[in-house]
Amino acid sequence: MISLAHAQTAGAADPTGGLMQLLPMILMFVVLWFLMIRPQMKKAKEHKALVAALAKGDEVVTGGGLVGKIAKVGENYVTLEIAEGTEVVVQKPAIGLVLPKGTLKSL
Repeated sequence: MISLAHAQTAGAADPTGGLMQLLPMILMFVVLWFLMIRPQMKKAKEHKALVAALAKGDEVVTGGGLVGKIAKVGENYVTLEIAEGTEVVVQKPAIGLVLPKGTLKSL
């Protein structure tokens, strides 16, 4: 009624077996790095350089879509003149794009 269980001797461990199991995970991480993480880091670095180079008189577009000319640059904030006599204060990281000079006149 009860069947006998026979113990099997374990074979020698294959040293390349563990590496072959990890290889797909390593490959997926490398692909993820080059397709997602690296471009995002590059874009953040470019935006940081853009914000650091802001100067009075630059024509910019904010992340919210406001278009204006920089009237004053502070340490953390920028004052934008969005119309003659109308100024708003925005955070520096909110600046999304610096426009070529003279763009506001064409709008």
